[in-house]
Amino acid sequence: MTTQTLREARKYEEASGKLISKEERPDFHLTPRAGWMNDPNGFSYYKGQYHMFYQYYPYESKWGPMHWGHAVDEEDIPKGSSRFDFRDPKMWKKADGTYACVVGNRPADGSGQILLYESADGFQWKFKSVLVSNCDRFGKMWECPDFFELDGKWVLLISPQDMLPKGFEYHNGNGTVCMIGEYDEASGTFKEEHDQSIDYGIDFYAPQTILMPDGRRVMIGWMQNWDTCDFRAQHLTWFGQMTLPRELSIKNGRLYQTPIKELEKLRHSPVKYKDVFFSGDLCLEGINGRRADLELIIRPSEKGVCYRKFALRFAQNDEFWTLLSFHPGDSIIKIDRKFSGSRRAIIHQRRCLVNSEGGKLKLRIILDRFSAEIFVNDGEHVLTITLYTDQAAEGIRFFADGNVQMDVIKYGLA
Repeated sequence: MTTQTLREARKYEEASGKLISKEERPDFHLTPRAGWMNDPNGFSYYKGQYHMFYQYYPYESKWGPMHWGHAVDEEDIPKGSSRFDFRDPKMWKKADGTYACVVGNRPADGSGQILLYESADGFQWKFKSVLVSNCDRFGKMWECPDFFELDGKWVLLISPQDMLPKGFEYHNGNGTVCMIGEYDEASGTFKEEHDQSIDYGIDFYAPQTILMPDGRRVMIGWMQNWDTCDFRAQHLTWFGQMTLPRELSIKNGRLYQTPIKELEKLRHSPVKYKDVFFSGDLCLEGINGRRADLELIIRPSEKGVCYRKFALRFAQNDEFWTLLSFHPGDSIIKIDRKFSGSRRAIIHQRRCLVNSEGGKLKLRIILDRFSAEIFVNDGEHVLTITLYTDQAAEGIRFFADGNVQMDVIKYGLA
């Protein structure tokens, strides 16, 4: 059990310890992270590791009210790796009945790495290898790793903190990355062949997967962004939600995500329109609601003449709406919630580059009162957002700059 005294001491030593440079310490003698130490106690060897307990006062470099310090040899962690940024283990059982585990960690350069461990029984673990090193490519500390085989490839999912943008693929802040490649189990090495964002929206972090009894790999993520946690309806008595479970696959070397097939059992009361030709604003009878599963196919209505912009407004009334727009000229899709009722200057827009042949685009948009999950081209890209617009704003409206031909199916969700 972690006491408040211990939590405060750890927080203090974490902050103050960073201010002490390597040159200010002995190279090979044990020192405290911060403050005062005296009297080695409990010097022992237990289950393959050496332990040193000592009297300790973290808050000043002189004797004070005593705490217990604890140091342990790091033969199970690579040299220079952090014992504090060591978290989010994901374990699995291998074909031979033994176990493996990946752990998020921070090496000496501070930029993140994934460690691989093995165990014969699931209780005693041995360090195997550094599976992947960040080397300042994707943010800093890597959290919430998941590692699994899928469609003949190996997939590593990570959630890097403090990312910098990279084109339309990665955005600022805490993000998600999928790496696809080959894994040599004997050596514990992973060869990356492709990387991509897992989700291109605003609110998605820390995904984890499970292997279903029927062989499907299903992922669920936290539908939130650490940088936008203040974007909420203040009257609500809850905060935070998870995404829909998503079935994963690899196509053309890329991760695809589709809503779990069981969702289709909740569909009812379909409203269908086929070959709708329009330009400008359009509202279709029966196409509305805040709990809906909406499927769209859009394409130019004239061969060889492409429209300039398509847009969809949902969760709309006279004052508020959330916007999804697509520009076929540069194949950029954008989600925008700045008119969704927020009074704070937080993240409200995200863009990504999608594949579109001649302006044709397939969309599936799933609304559940306070969120939207948008699946592009059968899950080639996914954009996830939360929104807290008043529930009375349930309009759905279309817009085209140029001539568009559109098929629409809207299902209610029970």
